[in-house]
Amino acid sequence: MKGTSAEEIPPAGLRPGDVVRGGAVGLRTRPLRAVLSALGIAIGIAAMVAVVGISSSSRADLDRTLASLGTNLLTVSPGRTMSGGEAKLPARAESMVARIGPVTSVSAIGQVPDAHVYRTDRIPEAETGGLAAYAVRTGLPATTGARLRTGTWLNAATARYPAVVLGATAAERLGVGRAAPEVRVLVGGAWFTVVGILEPAPLAPELDTGALVGWRAAKDRLGFDGRATTVYMRSADAAVEEVQSVLGATANPAAPNEVEVSRPSDALAAKRAAGEAFTRLLLGVGAVALLVGGVGVANTMVISVLERRAEIGLRRALGATRGHIRTQFLAESLLLSALGGAAGALLGAGVTASYAASQSWPPVIPAWTLAGGLAATLTVGALAGLYPALHASRLSPTTALATP
Repeated sequence: MKGTSAEEIPPAGLRPGDVVRGGAVGLRTRPLRAVLSALGIAIGIAAMVAVVGISSSSRADLDRTLASLGTNLLTVSPGRTMSGGEAKLPARAESMVARIGPVTSVSAIGQVPDAHVYRTDRIPEAETGGLAAYAVRTGLPATTGARLRTGTWLNAATARYPAVVLGATAAERLGVGRAAPEVRVLVGGAWFTVVGILEPAPLAPELDTGALVGWRAAKDRLGFDGRATTVYMRSADAAVEEVQSVLGATANPAAPNEVEVSRPSDALAAKRAAGEAFTRLLLGVGAVALLVGGVGVANTMVISVLERRAEIGLRRALGATRGHIRTQFLAESLLLSALGGAAGALLGAGVTASYAASQSWPPVIPAWTLAGGLAATLTVGALAGLYPALHASRLSPTTALATP
């Protein structure tokens, strides 16, 4: 009868579950070392995520500040005719401009000629105070960025009735400090109730000296002809020049030369320059942080595996193959790297959010930072764990056990 010897028994294969359990043995049996090793990995990844996240949050805050300067705001107004007279925009200019693809927001005002604004009817008509009456759309604040100091803005209901919102300078010159049902001003010979007062509007300074009434109320009560004198529009920053190039012909197809179009704000150029500078900065900082984090991960993993040569020798003496050793330590390296990387990503995100909140910045953590950090952690962890495992697996059991 043929006997069975240990040399004839083929080595057992490892299923995925066995690989994970074998890799977790080292973490369970040496929890303190696993925590310290994972902490080293976590600090490296947290540093990378925090550095990139804080830089991105700072950039978002700068973009927000520059956007408040009207980087994507353009205006259309009537120019001069060929004979030198005052041109007028078509009644449909606003709706036609809104059809331009990249335009995201459109609103308009129309000055009501000869409609002067007074606090009482006892003031001589010649003393206008430099104030003007404008018919306005209800969506004007959203497009121009105008904000209310007190009261409310016109809505679909009040825009049909004698209600007025005063600009900051107009309210000061009229001696109106608050909006209330009993507070009225005389606009074009008709009494209008003051429902709101604006803060100074830096992007639309003509509103500061204006008495702003609803479009329908201006037509019904002040004889407004319904033609806009200024059309405001916003678009994506990248499309501002493209929109500007077609605004004249779109607003007045019959006479585009009689249209004045504002030029893009200088702040747009500053915003783009800042964006390019920050992009280069983020790439540089991200690369350096990733390198530092990767070196930390590699150092942690190499030390962790080399410290266990005696264990490797013992396992080899008990029958573990070289493949078993490589697989076990590679799995342990990946598990340790995954845990440390995930903890580091969470820690870095928390540091970024806390610092951004302390500076009143919008917290921004690029997704590529988290994904790149975890991917780099696993890659470096695998390489760092594989090299010493390969080296140790080639040692004979006696040599490995004799290693101090």
